[in-house]
Amino acid sequence: MILSIVTLLGALGLFLYGMNMMSSGLQKAAGSGLRKFVSSITSNPFKGVATGLGVTAVIQSSSATTVMTVSFVNAGLLTLRQAIGVIMGANIGTTMTAWIIAVFGFKADVSALAVPLMALAFIFSISKKGKLRDFSEVLAGFSLLFLGLSFMKSSVPNLQNSPEVLSFIQSWSGHGFWSVLSFVLVGTLLTLVLQSSSATVALTLIFLNMGWIGFDMAAAMVLGENIGTTITANIAAAVGNSNAKRAALAHTVFNIFGVIWALALFRPFLSLIGLIISGLGLDGSDQTPLYSISMLHTVFNLINTGLLIWFIPQIEKLVCLIVKEKKSQEPSDRLVYINAGMVSTPELALTEAEKELVHFGKVMRKGLDYVQDAVEESDSEDHFREWREKLVKYEEISDRIEYEIINYLNKINRDGLTDASVLKIKSMYRIAGEMESLGDSGEAISRLLGRGIEHSCKLGEEHKKQVNAMIALVARSYDAMVYNLENESSLENIDNAVLSEVEINSLRDSLREKELDSDGRSGESYFESVLYLSLLEELEKMGDFIINISQALMSTRRNEAPLSSAWDD
Repeated sequence: MILSIVTLLGALGLFLYGMNMMSSGLQKAAGSGLRKFVSSITSNPFKGVATGLGVTAVIQSSSATTVMTVSFVNAGLLTLRQAIGVIMGANIGTTMTAWIIAVFGFKADVSALAVPLMALAFIFSISKKGKLRDFSEVLAGFSLLFLGLSFMKSSVPNLQNSPEVLSFIQSWSGHGFWSVLSFVLVGTLLTLVLQSSSATVALTLIFLNMGWIGFDMAAAMVLGENIGTTITANIAAAVGNSNAKRAALAHTVFNIFGVIWALALFRPFLSLIGLIISGLGLDGSDQTPLYSISMLHTVFNLINTGLLIWFIPQIEKLVCLIVKEKKSQEPSDRLVYINAGMVSTPELALTEAEKELVHFGKVMRKGLDYVQDAVEESDSEDHFREWREKLVKYEEISDRIEYEIINYLNKINRDGLTDASVLKIKSMYRIAGEMESLGDSGEAISRLLGRGIEHSCKLGEEHKKQVNAMIALVARSYDAMVYNLENESSLENIDNAVLSEVEINSLRDSLREKELDSDGRSGESYFESVLYLSLLEELEKMGDFIINISQALMSTRRNEAPLSSAWDD
């Protein structure tokens, strides 16, 4: 008995591993087109439902779709109202898994094909064509999934040999509506533990096929699975913003409402499923109970969506009422877009990272304003101290944001990415590093000014004016950088960034040459001149970091690995 339980757990692990591998392969095959497809959703709720259904049908994971949707809401790529429609569609799309298992997993011994399919997957995996390598994962995952299903069926004790199992189950099944509620709870808890509605459905179909439970109890388990599957998105949203939490809660509200009406009309609902199965000519065979559960799963989500799609605005108001808006925080103190939990869909995770890099750029742009304030107030130690502290704080913030972005990128599974997306990640590492260097430069400028104050060395008005002229050019360069980050997908060139860098270098050269050629570089004026030239060099260095970011973007557009900048000198 213990060996059977251990074998069942191992088979369940094999099933889940195969499901994850198949989902990963399908996501890779879909590539970056999946990101573009989801982010192009309009406010039309029917298109949102169609998108959720389509994406889930493609990647065979409603959990991945809902987590991705919550992440997109957190990143501001989807509104809460749009997300609710996508989640409804994901609930319909996930019912395909039950049909695949019911049709192929029991009628024929698909596991007999698993080894030949695995051989074919190996051949595809060594192909030079990326799409074939991606498809090899789909085949391997499909094979492992049905091997796991086969082992699960064989490891479940036969009731003829273990009649005590049936008596135990029957003790749960003979209490009318309380039994229905008990099996709803079992389905919910199983899904919570396994973190996969597909695995719960597979176990339900096996228990039904082996005669452990009747059709009504299996139906109750499926209803419970619809509640349990919402936990994944709620976990992902736990550290997200208010809208991310609302999107996850909307998923829970949607499914709980569905389970309530299905339980209130439980017997009529089961009769409806029987009529549909009979009308389609699927009755009268050993497969009928399996088809009936799959049909119930599909019809339940279709009816629930058909009812609630008209009440999306009301659902939005309800979740907004429950999850209050957080008090506004200064955006520079924390990440904004990539704090929505786990990284479950590699290609889609890149979108959050892209948005976060735009935010990072805007944070650093704000730091330049503090640089200008520090220069203006460098005559007074008391007034300067405030801006010095802000620039030190911004340097610490840039370190923290860079670390968190890099940590997020490190979590993305490279096996789930296209070659172009792998290059994009390399570019993101480079961009995050250059952003952090901008924070270092701001702090370095404050340190130069602070040292000047300590030695009673102040900038003259003419020097201040020229430093401010350099800051104005760096600000223009920043604006070009942020524009390029925001419009990366349609970026054809970085002429705006190149022009700004040329202007910065040109002004630095002319001001330095003029200063070195000037008379009277002695005594106090000498130290002021050194401070002035040092500030010019640090500002020019900021321009180098900024142009490097735009160059990294273009290297991604050209499918090239990011190289060191030609502007570093």
